Amino acid sequence: MADDGSADEAATATRVMVVDDHPMWRDAVERDLQAAGFDVVGVAATGDEALARFPACRPQVVVLDLQIPGPDGVAVTREVLQQDPSARVLILSASGEQADVLEAVKAGATGYLIKSASRTELLEAVRRVAAGDTVFTPGLAGLVLGEFRRMAEPAAREPDQPELTERETEVLKMVAKGLSYKQIAERLVLSHRTVQNHVQNTLRKLQMHNRVELTRWAIEQGLDDDLDDATQA
Repeated sequence: MADDGSADEAATATRVMVVDDHPMWRDAVERDLQAAGFDVVGVAATGDEALARFPACRPQVVVLDLQIPGPDGVAVTREVLQQDPSARVLILSASGEQADVLEAVKAGATGYLIKSASRTELLEAVRRVAAGDTVFTPGLAGLVLGEFRRMAEPAAREPDQPELTERETEVLKMVAKGLSYKQIAERLVLSHRTVQNHVQNTLRKLQMHNRVELTRWAIEQGLDDDLDDATQA
């Protein structure tokens, strides 16, 4: 299926590293990304290779298998984000087990796809993750949000919250509910870029790096309990 020009332009500007210890799978993902216009700046078969090549490649998105020879995908995710907090990690794994998904997200991954995902789903996920969105195989988003809510239950509300604008708060409520940038833009009658800007401004104010951290904070503040108010704008 052909992508539109705007998607091609976005893909061309996105540098991607592919990490998987299965040569056929790794090569197939690399070919699909290159065919879609992404700049595949590096490939690796092990955690050690990925970490050794990451500083020179400086990918914006790392498409990463969890079950790779040491260190595993969770450890690589943590180390990559320590080196470059602006990088995004998209897990592409054969496992959909709850423990694997939650460990990856807690390490900082902003996307998680099962390897049964189609080529179209993979390419769209890379584009969205590169844009700062969170992407999960259907069924996994609810799992992640549910875990964040469970973790937030005993947490005390912070007495001094950063000053957010009314619109930033509206967008943040929808982020806490797991809505995509596209869904938020449609509900608030805004452009996709405007929603991204609101999220980036909020991240700066809260001194956070990605939507996973932002979602966890919003849930801890109870902002996910009041989506109806956020949709009246």
